[in-house]
Amino acid sequence: MKVTAINGSPRKKWNTATLLEKALEGARSQGAETELIHLYDMTYKGCKSCFACKLKGGRSYGRCDIKDDLTPLLDKITESDALILGSPIYLGAATGEMRSFFERLIFPYLVYDAEGSTLFPKRIPVGFIYTMGVTEKVMNEIAYLEHFKVAEHLAGRIIGESESLLVTDTYQFNDYSKYVSSRFDPASKLKRRKEVFPRDCEKAFDMGVRFAGKR
Repeated sequence: MKVTAINGSPRKKWNTATLLEKALEGARSQGAETELIHLYDMTYKGCKSCFACKLKGGRSYGRCDIKDDLTPLLDKITESDALILGSPIYLGAATGEMRSFFERLIFPYLVYDAEGSTLFPKRIPVGFIYTMGVTEKVMNEIAYLEHFKVAEHLAGRIIGESESLLVTDTYQFNDYSKYVSSRFDPASKLKRRKEVFPRDCEKAFDMGVRFAGKR
């Protein structure tokens, strides 16, 4: 059993990465082999709309034709038994690195037929872990959920059953006094970091446990 996690955050030790590590810890508790990959360590671009992955009889039918740092990662994912994608939310959506990766992951397996077929070799669970500075109330008010639903729908159609863990009102700075951030209450943020974030980590751990159990 292999569970692969992808970190779409530029930070390797902060909120998103911590939650992904907890998810993988949960998977390992069930005997799974795990790996965490940081997208910001890689050099690549998003889909370039060459359609080589859809060319009848083409050398890259069902596979992305671009050769770069994502190429071995995309191959590795087809050998995984579960996939967990993590990203902070920037301006209402996942990071550009995560979006570019997601295009390259999903599009080659999406078939332009009436049946909505997929060329992904097997069905595996997909988890999304999103972290954001806004509160749950603001998240619901400004349509963040629509973005998350689209990603879940595409992953569910192409790769396998999907779910999301939404972590709101996160602690963004070690020292809020150093930044222009008067809209936030540092004491309240810190309190939430100490009391709520550990529960979010437990939810991520539970996701890893469940995914490792879906053999």
